[in-house]
Amino acid sequence: MQPAGEKLLGFNSTEEQPPGPGGQDSMWRNEKYETVPLDVKGIDEDSSKGTRDSLYPKTALRKAQQGSERPKDAKLWPYFQDGLRRIDYVLTYHVQKPQSTRKQSSKSCLCCKRNRNNPPAHVDPELAAQEQRLDYHEDDQRLRREEFEENLREMGLEMEREEGTKIPGVGFLKIHAPWEVLCREAEFMKLKMPTIKKYVVGQGSNIVEKVNMFMQKVTAPLQPKVGENRMENEKHLSYPFSREKQHLFDLSDRNSFFDSKTRSSIVYEILKRTKCTRAKYIMGISSLLGSGVYTEAYPVHDGDIDGVNTETNDRKILYEEWASYSIFYKYQPIGLIRKYFGEKVGLYFAWLGVYTQMLIPAAIVGVIVFLYGCATVDDNIPSMEVCDERNNITMCPMCDRACSYWKLVTACGTARASHLFDNAATVFFAIFMALWATMFMEHWKRRQMRLNYIWDLTSFEDAESQPRAEYEFHVMKKSLKKEQSPKAGNVKLTCTDRMPAYMTIIVTMVFLICVTLAVVFGVVLYRVSIMTALHMSSIPTIRTNIRATVKTTAAIINLIIIIIMDEVYGAVARWLTIMEVPKTDKSFEERLIFKTFILKFANAFTPIVYLAFFRGRIIGRPGKYIYVMGSYRMEECAHAGCLMELCIQLCITMLGKQLIQNNLFEIGIPKLKKMLRQRKMDKKHQEELNKTLHRHEKDHFLGPFVGLNPEYMEMIIQFGMVTLFVASFPLAPLFALLNNVIEIRLDAKKFVTELRRPIAVRAKDIGIWYTLLRGLSKVAVIVNAFVISFTSDFIPRLVYQYMYSPDGTLHGFVNHTLSYFNVSHFQPGTEPLQPMHLGYKVEVCRYKDYRDPPWSNTPYEFSREFWAILAARLAFVIVFQNVVMLMSDFVDWLIPDIPKDISVQIHKERNLVVELFMKAERGKKYRNTISDPSPQQLRSRPSSQA
Repeated sequence: MQPAGEKLLGFNSTEEQPPGPGGQDSMWRNEKYETVPLDVKGIDEDSSKGTRDSLYPKTALRKAQQGSERPKDAKLWPYFQDGLRRIDYVLTYHVQKPQSTRKQSSKSCLCCKRNRNNPPAHVDPELAAQEQRLDYHEDDQRLRREEFEENLREMGLEMEREEGTKIPGVGFLKIHAPWEVLCREAEFMKLKMPTIKKYVVGQGSNIVEKVNMFMQKVTAPLQPKVGENRMENEKHLSYPFSREKQHLFDLSDRNSFFDSKTRSSIVYEILKRTKCTRAKYIMGISSLLGSGVYTEAYPVHDGDIDGVNTETNDRKILYEEWASYSIFYKYQPIGLIRKYFGEKVGLYFAWLGVYTQMLIPAAIVGVIVFLYGCATVDDNIPSMEVCDERNNITMCPMCDRACSYWKLVTACGTARASHLFDNAATVFFAIFMALWATMFMEHWKRRQMRLNYIWDLTSFEDAESQPRAEYEFHVMKKSLKKEQSPKAGNVKLTCTDRMPAYMTIIVTMVFLICVTLAVVFGVVLYRVSIMTALHMSSIPTIRTNIRATVKTTAAIINLIIIIIMDEVYGAVARWLTIMEVPKTDKSFEERLIFKTFILKFANAFTPIVYLAFFRGRIIGRPGKYIYVMGSYRMEECAHAGCLMELCIQLCITMLGKQLIQNNLFEIGIPKLKKMLRQRKMDKKHQEELNKTLHRHEKDHFLGPFVGLNPEYMEMIIQFGMVTLFVASFPLAPLFALLNNVIEIRLDAKKFVTELRRPIAVRAKDIGIWYTLLRGLSKVAVIVNAFVISFTSDFIPRLVYQYMYSPDGTLHGFVNHTLSYFNVSHFQPGTEPLQPMHLGYKVEVCRYKDYRDPPWSNTPYEFSREFWAILAARLAFVIVFQNVVMLMSDFVDWLIPDIPKDISVQIHKERNLVVELFMKAERGKKYRNTISDPSPQQLRSRPSSQA
């Protein structure tokens, strides 16, 4: 007997072939494609057509619709073997041992028993039991597939199965949605489709039109050679599809009315709604994929991107005009990206393009600030005083015992380098970047609204998605405990049910943040211990480059730890989100993003926050230092402050994450996986296989699409690097710009060539990512205010210049920042082992702090200058924060979220929709009047004649 699922699906088993009317030669023998007959001998033309049309539901209607359309080559295009039905979706499953082979082996064993009198060979019982369990599991999965496919057939989908042809152990179920199903689902999903009505776009003043034409001519070399990017003066009026109003839509070409992206999304919605009940609980497509009934599910790409016989398709155009490093200077074909990958992917690349464009002015201003520092370094009075050997300032040891006294002039290079990033232009750049972040957010909102209008998403509302399979499973378990029906609708997971998961999430998140703090503390201990060890070295070269060695190696260690912990935190965040059991996919994604952002943000910025705000502030003073873990003295900043070390940490972290974690991993890991797959296969066999593989089989070897969250997270962390500590590293926008120029083309090549085609998801915004961006831009104002006030010497210089300087200049500033310490007040066991290292006896050394001298009435207490500078710093934070936020809010209020021309076009489109329907109704009434005049009119004619 043939399985019921195969009968309903129109499949023909390879074991029991139904004989055709013409005898044995006309049997359906094709083991490769089970829905395609190989021979129809003995069948006349009419009966042959009838048999084929019964196998393919509604084929006759489709042939009438297609007219003279020629069949496509199934090797070059994603089509069924008939070349007429497009593959809209593919499900793969594991084929361990074909059933026909199993039956043939069992029959041969029976023949052996009949023909031979010898007893059968001894069979290992454990091996037999294992094979029996394996067969049972395989049969159970096959029956689940048959039931699920039967339900898909009832939904109107058409399928073609292909098992073990070129790829051993893999079966393919190719799914096609006919026209009737597409229309039904488009109406159910409220898809806005183009109507027959066209209207003129962008009718404005002559000045605006001239400016637009001029800009088009100027930017013409930067535009990709894609039809979707050409400026069109006409636009189809779009309206939610309705089967009753098909006459209103542009159905001149039914084959292209629903593009491949829309077709695959429609099939995916059907797959999500279809259930399988052959289990303890109802299983959807996600549960079937998770349990191994199906192994993969994906839509197919449009065609190949290279080759002699490759025809033009959207994928090839994207490869040539988007996924190429040689056209890095061109705009992205956002319209074609949206058409091929969907609105969600299109919005990501549109956002990335806007972000990269906005980085250009930020990078230019940052370079100008850096060049200003380079130009004024020779005129900087504090660095000149540090480098002046005539001052002869002796500094206190930087560590206990091993370190000795040192001359301030040895810090000349550090002081000059610090001025490159710590100068008067830093404050201006911090204010500029705060306003830049606001301008970027406003520009993106306007760009997003323009895309919503172009893509017909202005009235789109996110429909409430179906519950996730995990949520339904937990609801099922809860209902079984309460002995209630899960379909009653009154059973749901409450906060009480999720309380254990919530407690686990809170404890785990706090523990992981503590792990991050512990890692930072470990790096601090490394710096302290390695500095002490290097000071004890007898090699002069090492002793002269201690600070540079410690800073660089510590930053590299931090980078390696950040990269490793990023992967760990991403996996833990997903595990915690699964434990939380969110109801819908949207809720799951938002909760996952939030947890991942918290952990990765803390992982990336904790070392930077320590350098900016804590290092050098909790060290104590000479003779009374603060120690941790017994004998480790807290590290202090260089004389020029911690801003230079903060800059080094930011530079290494930013460049390292971009080059190693982002670009190298995205390029290297896929290449490595591809090399490993190629090593398992002979090169000649692989070349022959590539020539014969069909489109859906080639896509099987591509990497799965895991979503946009990693791409967004990478850019959000970079946005934090650019905005949060930009006062200490003005070159951050430049590095981000150079990275993003490569990142766009790298992601494009990955999406087009390395990954399977993602499901097209409709979206009108970037979701929770916009909230995170806006929060970071607000926090950046506060962080930069504290960096300028507490990390740099900007406020101490201002206070000295206007309160303590005798001539109103910075002459004497260095001496003003240094306090005195009597070396006889060292604690026992902490004095230098080599007190005569400088060649003379030191009685008083200097250290950077604002404290009273040892000969005062309050020795080593904070001086009045300290409290005056602290008050000035706090006042600067308050003033800077409020002024900059007020300016940002003013810019936000000044720029409208919706461009004026777009609001006019939206209003015009609504009026045109009403006009279209009124015209259609009048035409309908007129036709009804002509074809069927009312009886009242017929009766009134004689009376009028009388």
